[in-house]
Amino acid sequence: MSKKNATKTNWLTRCLNGIERVGNSLPHPVTLFAILALAVIVISAVCAALGVSATGNLVSGGELKETTVTAVSLLTRDGLQYIFTSAVNNFTTYAPLGMVLVAMLGVGVAEQSGMIDSLLKKAVKATPAKLLTPMIVFLGVMSNIASDSGYVILIPLGAMMFHACGRHPIAGLAAAFAGVSGGFSANLLIGTLDPLLAGITQAAVDIIDPTYKVQVMGNYIFMCVSTFLITILGTIITDKIVEPRLGKYEDVADGEDHTLMEVTDIQRKGLRNAGIAALIFVGVIVALCIPSNSFFRNAEGELLGNTPLVSSLIPLITALFFIPGVAYGKTVGKFKSDKDVAGAMAKAMADMGSFLALAFVSAQFINYFSYTKLGTIIALGGASFLKSINIGLIPLIIIFVLFAAFMNLFMGSASAKWNIMAPVFVPMFMLLGYSPELCQLAYRVGDSCTNIITPLMTYYAVIIIFAQKYDKKAGIGTITATMLPYSIAFLVCWTLLLIIWLSIGLPIGVNTPLFYMAG
Repeated sequence: MSKKNATKTNWLTRCLNGIERVGNSLPHPVTLFAILALAVIVISAVCAALGVSATGNLVSGGELKETTVTAVSLLTRDGLQYIFTSAVNNFTTYAPLGMVLVAMLGVGVAEQSGMIDSLLKKAVKATPAKLLTPMIVFLGVMSNIASDSGYVILIPLGAMMFHACGRHPIAGLAAAFAGVSGGFSANLLIGTLDPLLAGITQAAVDIIDPTYKVQVMGNYIFMCVSTFLITILGTIITDKIVEPRLGKYEDVADGEDHTLMEVTDIQRKGLRNAGIAALIFVGVIVALCIPSNSFFRNAEGELLGNTPLVSSLIPLITALFFIPGVAYGKTVGKFKSDKDVAGAMAKAMADMGSFLALAFVSAQFINYFSYTKLGTIIALGGASFLKSINIGLIPLIIIFVLFAAFMNLFMGSASAKWNIMAPVFVPMFMLLGYSPELCQLAYRVGDSCTNIITPLMTYYAVIIIFAQKYDKKAGIGTITATMLPYSIAFLVCWTLLLIIWLSIGLPIGVNTPLFYMAG
């Protein structure tokens, strides 16, 4: 449990404290998500009875067609059947569920063996204090090359790093969350999101010009620069706003001062053996990736992007924690037999009980919202409005970024939203003389910034559970109040960077113009 002894009482601190109090005065997150699910059921029935609908171009059967989407009630025979028959499937297909549980098997063994604690002590001594925050934010941004693995690996490690350094662990969690989720579109490398969005954009481009080919690296240059912007902003917000507001963290459970704990000789030997085990494992994986016909490569022979290697990252990361963890535990005497290792895995799963309860109701809420088409109707309605107004490029970009950020509060999936918005906005941008990649870029900026404050973000429930390890009272209010400064700063400064970029006329990607010319 944490105690907040912040002394600053400026207007921002008071405002965030108020948001946290209101948010945490709400029922337990499990109860709250259940209430939200019930609310969706009622709202869907009302909207369906009123005939609420929206019309727009949507992809259906591989073709783009003008489609009218009408609200679907959950209080009908079909709706009630869906509620009861899909409950188990909603839970088992909940995106974070398998990823978190599989990752925690490896992380749990490494943690129970004592390896992570010793490794963090060494890392804290080796990392200059001023570089800890930017390092965590930067690694968070870069983690999206591995799709969603940063959510389940880097965010809890960020909290552990801060804790080991004597800093507030929730500030470390926030810094990592800001990088992983708030900066999800930025990167120095091409990740899984780039080809995914480019494919959707291409389908929308074909409406206007089937000869135009959308560049997978069409947003690369801007996103490279954005990586450093997010790192700088995340560092400033963490060190100047978030951590001072949280105050000094006191671990009343054990009262340990983690900054004074030394690594013993046997622990050093354990870390050495763990390091050797990790190097051997990584060497084997690298060797398996080298052949041109490696099973880690896709049909085109690529290792990065939409490939088996990227899809295998969670089990590979699990093994990367598990194998060194066992080596460390054996060395220090923590693991004397396979029964001790199995016990550590069981303990890791037992610690995830709260997550499982929250995941169940969160999965129902998210799937109910999707089934009722409420998010799609909101998106199509807003898109229709933006298409009807005639304004210049800069005002259009600002409004579009804000619209994407607003829509992200209701639809967590970046690809699902873009499937709805691209057929409307990409042709509109092209007809106005602007490239499809520019439209896609503006969408990515807005879509990333509000990930960290919306409960509809798939991993939001996971973040709450991570925070509760250090503050049992942490809830939606805690996460929202902590992450709101990042969200606002990212939205304002990232949009401003885009405006400056466009004003100067810099290229946004490789072989990608700002303007579109037919033919």
